[in-house]
Amino acid sequence: MAILLQLLDFALHVDRYLGAFVAHYGPWVYAVLFLIVFVETGVVVMPLLPGDSLLFVAGALAGAGLLDGRIAGVVLLLAAVLGDQCNFTIGRWVGPRVFSWRQSRLFNQKAFERAHDFYERYGGVTVILARFMPFIRTFVPFVAGVARMSRSRFTLFNVAGAALWVLGVSGAGYFFGNLPWVKGNLEKIIWGLILIPSLIAIYGSWRAGRGQRQHT
Repeated sequence: MAILLQLLDFALHVDRYLGAFVAHYGPWVYAVLFLIVFVETGVVVMPLLPGDSLLFVAGALAGAGLLDGRIAGVVLLLAAVLGDQCNFTIGRWVGPRVFSWRQSRLFNQKAFERAHDFYERYGGVTVILARFMPFIRTFVPFVAGVARMSRSRFTLFNVAGAALWVLGVSGAGYFFGNLPWVKGNLEKIIWGLILIPSLIAIYGSWRAGRGQRQHT
């Protein structure tokens, strides 16, 4: 429970943590950005890391001149693409056995089922859509691997989704993150980045599951 609270505090106040890290360790912040995004997207048991808020704040720090925007963009894009590729490979290796796994601290069966329902409804485009949906984006590459999507097709969706996600969210941070109103309401904005896409994803998976039940 303490770890979850620490992760939530980091997600909601990532601006303070990253700002302090830049002040103390300088260029090493790029390694931290890569690691967080890679782990969130590439390790199926770590869906609670702050992907959206991290991208937004990284963009804001670049807009303020504290980070090199080009380096940060390349690092984040590579992390997002390689993370999903790793997650997809794990899904292909595990295969259908995942459906028999029980809920545990390391594997969220309900989140996996929501991602699977979402994938069943929207197919390969889910890989792109899920980039903007916390929790769901961690499981969709894994689901695509379990479902045996071809690697070339997955890679196409993966790169397209990563580019839209990284450039879109960090770009918003770059252009708007340093406005006084945004800085004064950053915690509320971060909550919005977490809750709104999550509610949309839950609704979409509920619709998908309901449609499947009606056809059986």
